Amino acid sequence: MKFTMATLADKAEILALYRSLVGTEYCAWTDEYPNEAEIDSDLSRNALFCMKDESGKIAGIISIDHDEEVKKLPCWRDTLKPAGELSRLGVRREYQNQGLAGRLLQHGMDELKQRGFKSVHFLVCKTNIKAIRSYNKLNFEVVGECRLFGEEWWCYEKTLIS
Repeated sequence: MKFTMATLADKAEILALYRSLVGTEYCAWTDEYPNEAEIDSDLSRNALFCMKDESGKIAGIISIDHDEEVKKLPCWRDTLKPAGELSRLGVRREYQNQGLAGRLLQHGMDELKQRGFKSVHFLVCKTNIKAIRSYNKLNFEVVGECRLFGEEWWCYEKTLIS
């Protein structure tokens, strides 16, 4: 598997991957989100990354998000700013349960660290048991909870630079 920045040529495959996960167990995504606008925004900020298999097919994706609503939540620690937000982590069904989500998270955190962020934070839907298990294994800390976008979320945070 190879971790790489997504390109415009990957857009259709990324959208198809997003769509393929809608309705799967624990997934909070809908037919409306994530969509082409999120992909375009991520691509324009060099903030969308893929894990590709040996044949070049996208096995998983993750983005560095820039959501002001999430950024303004009061739970994030001031001492860990600037903080980056990881979002829209998705793994193709045939690659699930093989540790790929953890690898994507690690690569995302490495990218944030290279960009000078002190910490990483993200929201995890409270019903996403699978994701919660993954984040706990990587020693993320639950620092709060919120209701946004019609869902209940745990707010996770982790120090990148001491």
